[in-house]
Amino acid sequence: MSLHLFLSLLGFAFVSSMTPGPNNTMLLASGVNFGFSRTWPHMMGVTVGFTIMIVAVALGVGRVFTAFPALFAVLRIASIGYLLWLAWRIATAGTSDPMLKDKARPMTFFEAALFQWVNPKGWMVALSVAANYVSPENLWSNIAVLSAVFTTVSLISTSTWAFFGTSLRPLLADERKVRIFNVAMAVALVASLWPIVLEMI
Repeated sequence: MSLHLFLSLLGFAFVSSMTPGPNNTMLLASGVNFGFSRTWPHMMGVTVGFTIMIVAVALGVGRVFTAFPALFAVLRIASIGYLLWLAWRIATAGTSDPMLKDKARPMTFFEAALFQWVNPKGWMVALSVAANYVSPENLWSNIAVLSAVFTTVSLISTSTWAFFGTSLRPLLADERKVRIFNVAMAVALVASLWPIVLEMI
């Protein structure tokens, strides 16, 4: 991969990873509700899961959706349903209801890693990367570069958003403020689905 292409990839990786989306919204909310150390498995799950997804798409998994468009429609519906459920979990994370409060916990490593496969933003990024930064002639060297870049950038991005959430904890000391924040994050997560819904209409 040429230096020009590498710098282009690096810029794309930073912009796509750092901008708001389902992962970053959930990491921000987790940082506020559970702190940085308890959010660490979530952060690692996003990083490892998304890197694996990038590699899989680069190896040709994305072509399945080209061959079977209906499968992509099913994935979109599944992602919408799952994100709505996650939005509900975030919205109720600061509730005083003992039944709901006891169930509140940060996302696990495996949950976060598996979520990447139903994350609409993740699929758009992965397919764009495969189309623009992978050549059949240099497949394995390209995949090695992609893995290194997205692992590094994802670690920076997830750490930044979780740390930002953790830094807000003193400002959201009482339960009422946390509940307002969580509802706002849930609304933001649902709002991120709007472009997908528009494409399906």
